[in-house]
Amino acid sequence: MYKNLVDRFIKYVQIDTRSDETSTTIPSTQSQVEFAQQLMEDLKAMNLDEVEYNEENGFVTATLPANTEKEVPTVGFIAHMDTADFNSVNIQPQFVENYNGEDIVLNEEENIVLSSTDFPNLKNYQGQTLITTDGTTLLGADDKAGIVEIMSAVEYLLEHPEIQHGRVRLAFGPDEEIGIGADRFDVEHFNADFAYTVDGGPVGELQYESFNAASVDVTVQGKNVHPGTAKDQMVNALTLGMAFNNQLPSDEVPEQTEGREGFYHLTSMTGTVEQAKMAYIVRDHDREKFEERKQRVLDIAEELNDHFEEERIQIEMHDQYYNMREVIEKDMRAVEVAQKAMEKLAIEPILEPIRGGTDGSKISFMGLPTPNLFAGGENFHGRYEYIAIESMEAAANVIRTIIEEIGQ
Repeated sequence: MYKNLVDRFIKYVQIDTRSDETSTTIPSTQSQVEFAQQLMEDLKAMNLDEVEYNEENGFVTATLPANTEKEVPTVGFIAHMDTADFNSVNIQPQFVENYNGEDIVLNEEENIVLSSTDFPNLKNYQGQTLITTDGTTLLGADDKAGIVEIMSAVEYLLEHPEIQHGRVRLAFGPDEEIGIGADRFDVEHFNADFAYTVDGGPVGELQYESFNAASVDVTVQGKNVHPGTAKDQMVNALTLGMAFNNQLPSDEVPEQTEGREGFYHLTSMTGTVEQAKMAYIVRDHDREKFEERKQRVLDIAEELNDHFEEERIQIEMHDQYYNMREVIEKDMRAVEVAQKAMEKLAIEPILEPIRGGTDGSKISFMGLPTPNLFAGGENFHGRYEYIAIESMEAAANVIRTIIEEIGQ
């Protein structure tokens, strides 16, 4: 049904588009600019309208014009171009046809195995065709699968003009993996009534609830003196930093939480006796609990600082995004249409909160309700990433059916 889906996917994942959180450019890497130009060529070759690249925000946008005289909502579909912080150079996708449910040797030379014991979801794909890595890179299905699924659905509609539909907007953007891609998204120019990010996991996922999210940077100022004369003088920034971390609830961390349970996550710690720095992310689906978590961080710092004559612990805290449910629950059309489309295709909708965030979180708070649809991949962001061709086809089917449902 989707003649170019697999070929496009293989072509796109082999293009290195890893984003860079240390960069100050938009997009953060030149490779994303080059990929955007490739996408523009391909979108123009499909004869889509209004194919544009916005140098201010790094987004490629395009339009599938309406072919019906009915007044129906304009729907948008959004996916991101960048890949995560893992090796993305020289990606060599591997095909596993008619998967048998057993372990998959990704790289015999380096003894890298995709284990069905470690990753029991593999059993769900018996009989299907998997695309995996060679064990040395990520795959990039997050989110190049989303890009090709959107393009395939739209291409199908272009080839079948007898299917009536309204105006459809497409947007492919940068830097989602480093959390800044949607910051400059131009909602007014996109001009849709509601939209979807196609950036989720296994088939059936439909998400309109995300974390509230904040970053916390902790700087600990110590006082370094010779350890032989340190009594009552030395302040060890490393041990003070550890004391700070130990004041946080030990069971409220990613590896011990699930569902709607929030957490504190120490993502890096560097330093010396003289100075230490720690970076955290703070997450909770409940806005009130989210604010309580942030306040707890400040309270711990204040309590520890009270033991010294000068402030030794400094906190920099920034909100990153909020739970998009606050916006989407006021206009549930996007969720209802997606549910109907999935049910029509005999796909059971899995409505669950995202334990993370998507561009849809920020875009929803810009005034465009944007829930998240599955893209079909598993084990994102690492060497064990894989996706089934059948999952990509299912995602394209859902996108196409949503467009058809709106057109009716």
